[in-house]
Amino acid sequence: MSSRETYAPGAAAGAEARKEGDTWTLVLVRDLAHPATKVWQALTDPAQLREWAPFDADRHLDTAGPVKLSTVGTPTPQVSETNIRRAEAPRLLEYSWGGNDMRWELEPLASGTRLTLWHNIGRRFVSMGAAGWHICFDVLDQFLSDHPIGRIVGAEAMKFGWQRLNAEYASQFGIEAVNPHTTT
Repeated sequence: MSSRETYAPGAAAGAEARKEGDTWTLVLVRDLAHPATKVWQALTDPAQLREWAPFDADRHLDTAGPVKLSTVGTPTPQVSETNIRRAEAPRLLEYSWGGNDMRWELEPLASGTRLTLWHNIGRRFVSMGAAGWHICFDVLDQFLSDHPIGRIVGAEAMKFGWQRLNAEYASQFGIEAVNPHTTT
């Protein structure tokens, strides 16, 4: 069991950056010791998203159609009006967030669920995105294990090893780490 005070993310793992033309896609894979139906609820229920995700939703994400996603942990919340393109419980969810396509796949395993996220993202943000999602997935796992530690996003993630993860992922991806909070 972990608490917010003792939480520290592990080493950068389970992510890759793929480049096709000018499009970068961050692919993150995490095995969770929870059934797909429980993971699906955490991906689609606004109340559960508030426990771990970097955005709030104005409705359940379990059906196709319009939705508003609002960033959390930013100086001014950015609201994205988007559409859920595909919602096939409990295995596939597709939508855009901030103009970037996202695809969540849930694959049942004997020990739980393999969660895979494909997130189209700008090249300069790929290691930052990997670091942020790494922490979000850790918080999601704690929440699903009935040991919620509360959402850790935005500037607050800096207190929880985000910079180290950003550098580790940048190294793994063969790119230079960009720190959004420094100027050169």
